[in-house]
Amino acid sequence: MYQKTLIILAWFIASYSVLVFSNLPLWGGLLASVSLAMATAAIGFNIQHDGNHQSYSDNRIINRLMAMTLDIVGGSSYLWHWKHNTLHHIYSNIHEHDDDINVGLLGRLAPQQQRLFFHRYQHFYMWLLYGFTAVKWQVLDDFIGISKGRIGKIKIPRPRGWDLAVFIAGKIFFFNLAWIVPSLFHPVWVVTCFYLFTVGIMGLLLGVIFQLAHCVEEADFPNPDPDTNQLQNEWMIHQIETTVDFARNNQLLNWYIGGLNFQIEHHLFPRISHIYYPALSKIVEQTCREYGINYTAHASFMSSLRSHYRFLYRLGQPA
Repeated sequence: MYQKTLIILAWFIASYSVLVFSNLPLWGGLLASVSLAMATAAIGFNIQHDGNHQSYSDNRIINRLMAMTLDIVGGSSYLWHWKHNTLHHIYSNIHEHDDDINVGLLGRLAPQQQRLFFHRYQHFYMWLLYGFTAVKWQVLDDFIGISKGRIGKIKIPRPRGWDLAVFIAGKIFFFNLAWIVPSLFHPVWVVTCFYLFTVGIMGLLLGVIFQLAHCVEEADFPNPDPDTNQLQNEWMIHQIETTVDFARNNQLLNWYIGGLNFQIEHHLFPRISHIYYPALSKIVEQTCREYGINYTAHASFMSSLRSHYRFLYRLGQPA
C-alpha cells in the first residue's frame, strides 16, 4: 500500500502542478483536469477509504493520517466515518438509514422511496447529477452536516477538539488549493470553470463506482419488520444480499478503485486491506454457495453499468 500511495499522490501533485502552473492550451488544460479528477478519485478510492476503515495499516496513527487525505481534497474524514462506516455499512440499502441511497427528491434509488413524475427520466439525467455530487459535498453538505449534527434523519455528534480542528484546517487547505493558489496565475472565471469541470468528472467517477455495488437490479432492499424494526436476515447475510461485486478479473480496474469492485468482501471484512479481496472472494463465494446464500457478481464493468441503468429505469416507471 505504501508504494501505491506514493504513486497516487505523485499522480495528484503532478496533475495539479501541470494544470495550475503551466500555460496550457485549452485541450491540454482539459486533459490535465481529467487527470487531476482521476487522481483525486483514486485518493478517495484507495488511501482515505482504507485509512478510514482502519485497514490501511496496523498502526492507528498511520490509519488516521491516511484518512485525513480526504480532508485535503475537499471532504471530511469525520463525516465520512459516520456517513459511510457507520450508517452505510450497518444499514446497507435500508431506506431512511443508509444515506448513500438518499439523493433527495431528484432521484429514486430505493423501492420504498416516493416516486415522482420526473423520475421516469432518471435513467437519463442521474448521470449528470452524479457529476454535481462532489461539489455539493465539498461546499455544502459537509457544512450542513456539521452545523445540524445529523446526516439525513440520523443524529450524529458534532466534532470537537482535534476532529473539529482537522475539519476546519482541511477546508481551509482545500479552498486555498482549489481557488486561491490557481487565482494567482489565472483569471477567476477560468479557475471557476476548470474547478467545476474537474470536480464534475470526479463526482461522476465516485458516484458511478459506489452505485454499482448497491443500486443494481440484483441488490436487495429489505424492509424492517414494522413492529420490531428488525430485519429477517442476520447481519452478514444482509450485507451479502444487498451488495454486488463486479469485474473481479479486471486487474487494472481493481488497482484503480481500491478493490471497490469486491464490495461484498469489503462489507464483510472492512478492516482487511483491499489488496486481499480477490483471494478472499473465492472463499466467500464458495461458502455462500454451500449455504444457499445469494452471492452476485457481474462479470464485467459494463454489465454492472447496464444493470444500474436498468435499475434507474425500473424505479422511475409507474408501478
